[in-house]
Amino acid sequence: MSDPSLVPRYAVLGNPVAHSRSPFIHEAFAQQCGLPMRYERVLSPLDAFEATVRRFAAEGGRGANITMPFKFQVPALAARCSARAVLAGAANVLRFDADGWSADNTDGIGLVRDIQQGAGVALAGRRVLLLGAGGAGAGALGPLVQARPARVVVANRSFDKAKDLVARHAAWAGQHGVSLQAADLGLEGTFDIVVNATSSSVQGAGVPVPARLLAPGALALDMMYGAAALPFLRWAQAAGATARDGLGMLVEQAAEAFFIFRGVMPAAAPVLAALRAQLDAEVGRQVT
Repeated sequence: MSDPSLVPRYAVLGNPVAHSRSPFIHEAFAQQCGLPMRYERVLSPLDAFEATVRRFAAEGGRGANITMPFKFQVPALAARCSARAVLAGAANVLRFDADGWSADNTDGIGLVRDIQQGAGVALAGRRVLLLGAGGAGAGALGPLVQARPARVVVANRSFDKAKDLVARHAAWAGQHGVSLQAADLGLEGTFDIVVNATSSSVQGAGVPVPARLLAPGALALDMMYGAAALPFLRWAQAAGATARDGLGMLVEQAAEAFFIFRGVMPAAAPVLAALRAQLDAEVGRQVT
């Protein structure tokens, strides 16, 4: 396929998007699998997401990953939504099929794989605190519940938003025997796994909850990575928790998206190792 115009085009759409590692990840997957791919970053104006997506598709795009703050707008654009996207009410993957677009959400499965395989921490029977009820938290909750922890609490600055997300997942939690509750950020108790899906790291704000919520030996994971995640990681380490950034989740959710796009499941581990080395060099210190 020597003609560049025939190479399948994909992109990540968001605002901001210049920081995105998705081009590196997807091009590495494509090379690993021997599949041609051109992958771009597309900055969408905040008030023109649908127009931006439709223009990219009209220009020959085959699919797109969607990042903040547009994930809740994606399902309305699709003719078909996966069960994961329906449950979340949000999607981060759009595939432009000839018979209608397909939407999916790979955030949650990426998070679960990284916790259980990457960090080596089983979710079954654990107490999990999910901070944030936005697009990232919404995508994470269904697969977290499916892994059958004993309890999941969704805490958000706006309690009503957390309550709505929990209500949407109530039947799902019941099917899996999981206690699911909503809370504001003034909650009590201790948790074995704390996942930060808020925008606090991106905004340079402090960690939204006190360290007393971390049980001894807890895993504390921030969905952000690089310099943005360092304050959360230092907070977790100072409290005696195992600190983990969101790079593994990023690569795992991208692997699932690549499978949706191309029908081949790539190996995430070598791409994560390459990306981790690249990121460590940029940050100037080892991030664990």
